[in-house]
Amino acid sequence: MLEPPLVFLVALMLLFLLLMISLEKTSLTRKLVHILSGLLFLVSWPIFSNSPDARYFAAFVPLVNFLRLLVNGFSLVSDQGLIKSVTRQGDPKELLRGPLYYVGILILCAVVFWRNSPIGVVSLAMMCGGDGVADIIGRRYGSMKIPYNQSKSWAGSIAMLIFGFLVSIGMLYYYSFLGHVQFDWGDIVPKVAFIAFVATVVESLPITEVVDDNISVPLVTMAMAFFTLGNNF
Repeated sequence: MLEPPLVFLVALMLLFLLLMISLEKTSLTRKLVHILSGLLFLVSWPIFSNSPDARYFAAFVPLVNFLRLLVNGFSLVSDQGLIKSVTRQGDPKELLRGPLYYVGILILCAVVFWRNSPIGVVSLAMMCGGDGVADIIGRRYGSMKIPYNQSKSWAGSIAMLIFGFLVSIGMLYYYSFLGHVQFDWGDIVPKVAFIAFVATVVESLPITEVVDDNISVPLVTMAMAFFTLGNNF
């Protein structure tokens, strides 16, 4: 019989796949990478040892991808599979923006926060699960736009709020079940809901041309988690 955290993860992956089946191939591949790579990286942290240096070994994989994005983004090499899977227009220079920021956040969360802190866990959950699903739902059902940002929709923002919250709670439960963090659910749930709300508001703002979502969403989440969850662990 599957343990509860494994049941949650299997259900989560199946739900993501069902949400993506209506997307064209390019968008499907890109969003699949965005959602699953970060969450699977987060899920993998408990397999590492309790050594203080374990976080650096974990960060090695995204570091390799960081360097891979750099060399392809500057056209020093050309990996068409990589370019097609994570860029919108097929321009290698896109690798130096959103995808590079995304991998940089993975490294930051692993090295700075690691698995005994809720801050990195919730930040990655919001960036990967919340922001990723927002794009999927927004493309499919986003006909009603947000008044102050016509490139964002109510459907996408609501999806981010709901899924960001659920994925965050699910990941915290996963780490709690494995004994890395302990907390009072009655206290933590409303705080995570508030963090998800603030991150959703920031993601909806018309600032994408100035600050990429892969920077604004996780950094705001980190700040909110630091001030609201810091004393709970």
